[in-house]
Amino acid sequence: MEFIECCVDGHVYVPDAICNGQILTGTVGMDMIDSSPGAGGKEREELFFRALCLCHTVQVKEEESVDGIKKGLQPCGKSSSVYISSSPDEVALVEGMKRLGFTYLRLKDNHMEILNRDDDIERFELMEVLSFDSVRRRMSVIVKSSTGEYYLFCKGADSSIFPRVIKGKVDQVRARVEHNAVEGLRTLCVAYKSLAQEEYESVCKQINTAKLALQDRDKKLAEAFDVIERDLILLGATAVEDRLQDKAADTIESLHKAGMKVWVLTGDKMETAAATCYACKLFHRNTQILELTTKRTEEQSLHDVLFDLSKTVLRHCGSLTRDTVSGLSHDVPDYGLIIDGATLSSVMKPTEEGSSGNYKEIFLEICRNCSAVLCCRMAPLQKAQIVKMIKTSKEHPITLAIGDGANDVSMILEAHVGIGIMGKEGRQAARNSDYAIPKFKHLKKMLLVHGHYYYIRISELVQYFFYKNVCFIFPQFLYQFFCGFSQQPLYDTAYLTLYNISFTSLPILLYSLIEQHVNMDILKRDPSLYRDIAKNSLLRWRIFIYWTLLGVFDAVVFFFGAYFLFDNTTFTSNGQMFGNWTFGTLVFTVLVFTVTLKLALDTQYWTWINHFVIWGSLLFYVIFSLLWGGIIWPFLNYQRMYYVFMQMLSSGPAWLGIILLITISLIPDMLKKVICRQLWPTSAERIQAKRQCLSVEPSTIFMLSQTSSRISF
Repeated sequence: MEFIECCVDGHVYVPDAICNGQILTGTVGMDMIDSSPGAGGKEREELFFRALCLCHTVQVKEEESVDGIKKGLQPCGKSSSVYISSSPDEVALVEGMKRLGFTYLRLKDNHMEILNRDDDIERFELMEVLSFDSVRRRMSVIVKSSTGEYYLFCKGADSSIFPRVIKGKVDQVRARVEHNAVEGLRTLCVAYKSLAQEEYESVCKQINTAKLALQDRDKKLAEAFDVIERDLILLGATAVEDRLQDKAADTIESLHKAGMKVWVLTGDKMETAAATCYACKLFHRNTQILELTTKRTEEQSLHDVLFDLSKTVLRHCGSLTRDTVSGLSHDVPDYGLIIDGATLSSVMKPTEEGSSGNYKEIFLEICRNCSAVLCCRMAPLQKAQIVKMIKTSKEHPITLAIGDGANDVSMILEAHVGIGIMGKEGRQAARNSDYAIPKFKHLKKMLLVHGHYYYIRISELVQYFFYKNVCFIFPQFLYQFFCGFSQQPLYDTAYLTLYNISFTSLPILLYSLIEQHVNMDILKRDPSLYRDIAKNSLLRWRIFIYWTLLGVFDAVVFFFGAYFLFDNTTFTSNGQMFGNWTFGTLVFTVLVFTVTLKLALDTQYWTWINHFVIWGSLLFYVIFSLLWGGIIWPFLNYQRMYYVFMQMLSSGPAWLGIILLITISLIPDMLKKVICRQLWPTSAERIQAKRQCLSVEPSTIFMLSQTSSRISF
């Protein structure tokens, strides 16, 4: 936050450069004060500066000393101090007043001390603080000067101050506020009124009565504040710049390209919020802005305005929503919707018939066909209501809320995924979120890279577990038809126990941790790749049924392939016949090798860890089988697997059968991959094909890897 200017009775003060519209020379490092504001103007000017030095909740922290030496000494020998507040706006205003000659020193013994322009210390006794809340949109303090006079200083949003003002240059200040809002600056208005002794005692009595109430305390306090904060005299307004974080515009533009719908929910004025949206590329210059605001609903009924907007967007888009046509056609008009808090309350409010569903559905239909939506003058509760409304809409989309302040907590808690930014507005948002990030720009990598990887990994993990267990259990089911339904197990108990624990667990675990089907730099550079996984595309019923049928097919191949192989009575060279444990071991061997090689075929990102785990798992199975059946274990009463595995491997037909059955099992999946990649390739598969072509150019790949190491956070 940075203090930009203030306006006192229509006179504009811009730090360092301009006074009342006059550009002055030799003013670098100075803030301009109007030395001749006119009759009575100087007194009002100083009253405005005192109001901003008193009406806040800022705390002063003196610079700490190190080894007895005071840090932060200024050239003139004065020690510097640091202002701390839950609101960075207040810190910016107090620091601005310090540059304008009025320095807030401290709050000591319930007295606020100010160093004025003449280096004299002024003391005001703090009598009451009427705290800020999102409904009133203002805060006030009641102070007592050293001369015994009582003042109420109030600052807040223009919409909450102007209706309570009975005196002052309202038109000049309002014009400046609107000008600053269009420039994207955050504005506050400042007003005051003097209180007589009797009036202060009455005010104090009202506040104390409300504070002591046992029921509806907040409501009674709000009513008392409403009565007190009336008949004010307008002093002026301030303008503070809330600068965009680095790469915020690039992040929002990338989210748009990824097919995500971005809504901005803010408490700022419409003009300020709109200018910010243009600066962060939420709105573009060719975006047609649709307004659903109080000003328009005063001219027309809400019903008519909603239907007019609905006709406008549907006339061009027809039955297609913005999600369908986004990024595919430049002929579709680009719409952006702006709605304010008062109008949103009317949309959400139940109608006379007792239902608000009609208006909400029309409003959502308009929003579906807009590329971006801006909701301004939002209370924290309204932010949560919007998120809930979107969550419960007929599409049931996944919602993500991101914020950096306490007023965003309700929205963060309501969304499916809540992200808090650890900024200057405190840690409330970060503490109540699912994930916390230091900067807004990190959202791009978090969603488009880590979110993409996570979804690919988790979808493979879930469906692979179903697949490998269908392959594992279905042969046991088929075996019951050939053993007289005697509950005779097909596999040895050691194999039953270790299949999911040791033989097939590590490869899929490692896949779900480190798989990168597309390079990280490419995912950040081309956000449209995120569309491949949009709308839960990899965890749909069609994909799940394919994995299940593939598992059933492989299980049938395992069982009946081994069954027909055992029809040959001269299976071994010495003429011995194999028993049922050899049959089960043969099926289990084909099973372990097939499901592991299936995962190896799906792996795109190969490292030495992948090789070690995949081939190591297969080697571990072979070594375990040799030891389990090749040694007489003293702690076992009987060993039904003794010498079974080694006898099976001594047979040439068994080797041939294992290789043949594994190949037959993997062929359908390989054919499906080849055909789909040739006829209907996804964006990620096209990238993979290009990467394979570029693998013959090691210098190019080296340059890409160097780039990735620089831009990672």
